[in-house]
Amino acid sequence: MQTHTSNFQCRLTQIAVMLLFITTLAAQAQDTTRLSLLFAGDVMGHGTQIAAAYEPATKSYDYTSCFQYVKPYIEGADLSIANLEVTLGGSPYTGYPQFSSPDALARTLKEIGFDALVTANNHCVDRGKKGLERTVMMLDSFNIPHTGTFVDTVTRLNDSPLILQKNGFTLALLNYTYGTNGIAVPKSNVVNLLDTAIMHRDLAKAKELHPDVIIVFTHWGIEYQSLPNKVQKDLTEFCFKHGAQLVIGAHPHVIQPMEWRKDKNQFVAYSLGNFVSGQRKRYTDGGAMAYLELKKIQYKPDSAITTIDSAAYALQWVHRTVDAQKDYYVIPVLADEAKALEAVKGEVSKAAYRTFVSDSKLLYNKHNKDVPPLKGLPRHYAELPPPAEETVPPKP
Repeated sequence: MQTHTSNFQCRLTQIAVMLLFITTLAAQAQDTTRLSLLFAGDVMGHGTQIAAAYEPATKSYDYTSCFQYVKPYIEGADLSIANLEVTLGGSPYTGYPQFSSPDALARTLKEIGFDALVTANNHCVDRGKKGLERTVMMLDSFNIPHTGTFVDTVTRLNDSPLILQKNGFTLALLNYTYGTNGIAVPKSNVVNLLDTAIMHRDLAKAKELHPDVIIVFTHWGIEYQSLPNKVQKDLTEFCFKHGAQLVIGAHPHVIQPMEWRKDKNQFVAYSLGNFVSGQRKRYTDGGAMAYLELKKIQYKPDSAITTIDSAAYALQWVHRTVDAQKDYYVIPVLADEAKALEAVKGEVSKAAYRTFVSDSKLLYNKHNKDVPPLKGLPRHYAELPPPAEETVPPKP
């Protein structure tokens, strides 16, 4: 009996050792890495924003305080990307309808954690050839990777798609716009347009580079419409069919639904709305950030599988004070409303914040597919002076 028991225990030990050995080999054969991505919507530069950023004492522009509350979200992701919907065309600085923002705006976007910007949108040639080329030059000077507009065809050939590398991942980023507000693209310059023939060639080129993920950032849709139209839906399917895994939309200046198609390993955000702007109308005074986690399992040097491991959204609202300075602040929408409202002064503004949150959640709860609110990102508020108290209601 003792011998039988001893043999049984010995056999169990052998099985345990074998299982440990197999588990160890499997762990060695698979290398799992992760990458977090954050996409933000339209970075606008209306005249009121330019005025708010001006520092009379130094005769310079400073956007630091505008992004102080949302900075932890941007820098908290491994890669953060937004749509720069202004030119850096130099002075005189102007807002709508032909945008040219101070260089300080782009510099601050870099400082708060944006890793790349897309530039193909309906305002990219607002300042003509000089504006487009100076925008490219300034982004290059700040070491901000960018795509969508190009000085010439040679530059586009060499630099598109934009390749981003982080945490062992290689991403290919393409960017297109529906048009340029009727302004002709200057001679020799290139603006990527939503032309399926061109997009097909670009996607084929991107696939030949064997990136882990192909991203298409589009400027499309109907302004102020909360649901995507047929063109947006058709172009989304076109991009997925030809190799894209992520499609990110901008332009409507309001949020539109997001879909994570788990079975196909695809994600689309039809419109992220305004990341920051001077627009104050209902639905336009904020936007959403799409937050994705990618997972890559490397089986051997030339064999890996990359999947979308999670998808979520984080809302952000743009607060404009009504004091003499009329500053702008991008306020993240927190689960703890009281905490978020610490940065929002005045009952009129607090009511507008609540309306934006209510409207946005109503839309997303009804139309999002497997994209819930984000949980777990840093919720630290910088130790900077809060916005001034409101003394008069804002103008309608």
